[in-house]
Amino acid sequence: MKNMTLWNIARACHGRFIIPAKKPEQSCPREGMRTIRAASNLEAKGVVLDSRKVGPGFVFVAVKGEKVDGHSFIPEVFAKGAIGVICEREPEELLGPCIVVKDSLLALQDVAAFYREQTAVTVVGVTGSVGKTSTKEFIASVLAQKYKTHKTQGNYNNEVGVPLTLLSMPEGTQAAVVEMGINHFGEMHRLSRMAKPDICVMTNIGQCHLEYLGSRDGILRAKSEIFDFMDPKGCVCVNGDDDKLAGLGQIHGKRPVRFGFSKENDIYADEVCSRGLLGSTAMIHAKDSAFLVTVPLPGSHMVGNALAAVAVGLWMGLSTKQIADGIGAVRAVGGRSRVVQAQDWVLIDDCYNANPVSTKAAIDLLATAEGRKVAVLGDMFELGEKEGELHAEVGAYAAQHGVDCLICAGNLSGQMRLGAESAGLLQVFHFENRDALLENIRQLLRPGDSVLVKASHGMGFEKIVQELLGEKSGN
Repeated sequence: MKNMTLWNIARACHGRFIIPAKKPEQSCPREGMRTIRAASNLEAKGVVLDSRKVGPGFVFVAVKGEKVDGHSFIPEVFAKGAIGVICEREPEELLGPCIVVKDSLLALQDVAAFYREQTAVTVVGVTGSVGKTSTKEFIASVLAQKYKTHKTQGNYNNEVGVPLTLLSMPEGTQAAVVEMGINHFGEMHRLSRMAKPDICVMTNIGQCHLEYLGSRDGILRAKSEIFDFMDPKGCVCVNGDDDKLAGLGQIHGKRPVRFGFSKENDIYADEVCSRGLLGSTAMIHAKDSAFLVTVPLPGSHMVGNALAAVAVGLWMGLSTKQIADGIGAVRAVGGRSRVVQAQDWVLIDDCYNANPVSTKAAIDLLATAEGRKVAVLGDMFELGEKEGELHAEVGAYAAQHGVDCLICAGNLSGQMRLGAESAGLLQVFHFENRDALLENIRQLLRPGDSVLVKASHGMGFEKIVQELLGEKSGN
């Protein structure tokens, strides 16, 4: 890791650097200074929060969590070859160099910001209410056709995940695609400070995190903090079909690049041909060129996500062939529109998270499937005072857009059931919680069904997916 000596790490996070002291009879002042200098010049091979990921040359960040205190693993990580530890209190037994800070998570962010500054990597920051992960996957796949590309793994898109994503960039990385998710004001400002994006991509402004951000205007304001630390010479790419994003004016003196399905956008798609759960084909129009792409992920909204990758790819100097090849090479991430053959059913695994916009898009996708269409839905969180109305709206949408059977679970989903029944859906089942649904799900399905599974992450609907796939899981 370039310039990541223990001394530079300590300076970056404003920490107090300490090393084990030798016995008086074994040292002299000069030797002590040499020991300190030698320790401070040790270079980190990696910085991690998880003690299980520590190897020789790594720095471990000890964080006190709700269930586990990382400080208890300090002896273990030194035994595994760690060159240093960032911690909030000096260990009782000092086994190696430690950097003592007031807040380990803030220190992690400071260190990540410092490391980002040492690199020449082009960072693409991806945010929005819906579609961040799929858009990130499209962009990374496209850029990988020309550049050594790093991307956010799993759900590492918050104030813990973003610094870990940045710190895990391998040497030689040329482009990094960093997913950036928030639910409070000020969070994106802090993420932007670390990532310092060269390119900012905004997918849409939907109805999510309303409990904390108040309205779509509040969501736009909070997500626009991504521009706070971006390279002013960089590029902003937004979904021009979104009314809030279409209204964005110049940013750092430049007009955003707009993508979408409308021909008024700089980059747009038409001639979209659905291949059902196998994806779509579409004609992409950009500048003076037009080219055909195959989008292997199902749903027209995935074509929209792919358009963001076209915008980024063109700005990064890729050819239309490289862009088309990258889009065609994308594969679904678990929990996000992943289509799986599950015993007697076709399963659409979209259980990672949910809000009204993404759930309606998932219902649209289910409508393209074969057989009886079953939506297994759960509560959507952080929707504020209109949460009941929004759940009822989703229930009605399911009834009106091809769903044959709605199975839902959770307190809020009771309103979803009422919305579906009011809109005329006959096959509606509601359970108080996920576990009750788990006990009954197989009895409600039929061979040949196409089954959508979607809920907010806190509902734990990945257990539903595991049950339908016949996989064993813990509680």
